[in-house]
Amino acid sequence: MSEIKRVVSIGAHSLDAELLGGPLLLKYAKQGAHITCIHVTQGRLEDPAATEEAKKTYLEELLETNRKAAADLGGDTIWLGYVSNNMPSTEEFAERMEKYFTDEKVDLVITHWRGSMHPRHIATHDAITEAVKSMRRKGSNVKLMYGETFEDLVGFIPQAYVVLNDEEVDQWFKALNEYRVFRGGVNDFPYQQYYPTNLKVRQIESGSSGKTVCYMYASLIENKLW
Repeated sequence: MSEIKRVVSIGAHSLDAELLGGPLLLKYAKQGAHITCIHVTQGRLEDPAATEEAKKTYLEELLETNRKAAADLGGDTIWLGYVSNNMPSTEEFAERMEKYFTDEKVDLVITHWRGSMHPRHIATHDAITEAVKSMRRKGSNVKLMYGETFEDLVGFIPQAYVVLNDEEVDQWFKALNEYRVFRGGVNDFPYQQYYPTNLKVRQIESGSSGKTVCYMYASLIENKLW
């Protein structure tokens, strides 16, 4: 792990980047790496009666939540400026991210697996994977892994298991709990029960010594395990 100095986790929406990459981000940050949560889109108030001021306040609060969650993990955050109805083409998105990864000298990228129920997760997967493939064709050693979320499980194969100590679990959940949706304030998905339980499921599955998360290798890009 010590060879990795620049890590980014890229999620289609707020909270996704922290769910996908949070455990690896905080571990690398403790070793001195620069880590970043990248959010492709931000939510917006759907109420047609909402004023422009209310929409602005909502966005400002969400961006501040992004900042707090990233700081909890030991890093910083970026919003790419998109909303759900103005996602770029795969080609445009991939070119933008390849330039960012190159300029930032990124060593490791974490993003969505393609087997998702959500079209913006799929769009993010496709663009990020293409960006990394292009860099690898040009001789870069940048690495790509797919993280696990409950929305991206179709065909997801756990291949790399990472054990978290109690302090790391607490740190990860502190970041996740910055988001009202994770605390149960937006919808009825049981985040507070699902993710702690999944740590135990992956521990049993891998036979590891403690609470565990898993990742999937970008097998269409990697020609060897590392």
